[in-house]
Amino acid sequence: MVIRLNFKSGVPVYLQIVAQVKAAAGSGSLRDGEPLPSVRILAEELRINRNTVAKAYAELESEGVIETRPGAGCFLRTNGTSPLRRSVRTERLGAELDGLIVQAHHLQISDAELRQLLDERLHAFHQTQHENARSREKSGEIASHSS
Repeated sequence: MVIRLNFKSGVPVYLQIVAQVKAAAGSGSLRDGEPLPSVRILAEELRINRNTVAKAYAELESEGVIETRPGAGCFLRTNGTSPLRRSVRTERLGAELDGLIVQAHHLQISDAELRQLLDERLHAFHQTQHENARSREKSGEIASHSS
């Protein structure tokens, strides 16, 4: 997993890490149960304070994206379900969608255009998930054949 930070974006660094880990998990490039780099290693790689990485990991854990195993580190949750109740997840997503709708309004994007854009992005997301799954299957086949 490669994390790229933009210090000029105005988005806090820890939130950039959170968003990129979620994107990697969602796209399938980060698999269930896969370990994340340690706080120290990621902080050194990104040349940021360890507390910033720790804050990102704490946020990811509170959202149910990762789990911390004492003495082992942080891992992408394996059960694929959020510990948050469905109503809480829906409420959080609804708030994000409200902001998106307001932004689309200000950009003079029609409802139909917004729906089309959402459909296109969902299609691209699912396509990426499918491609990543096929890539993992092929690499698994290659690894099993080389043994």
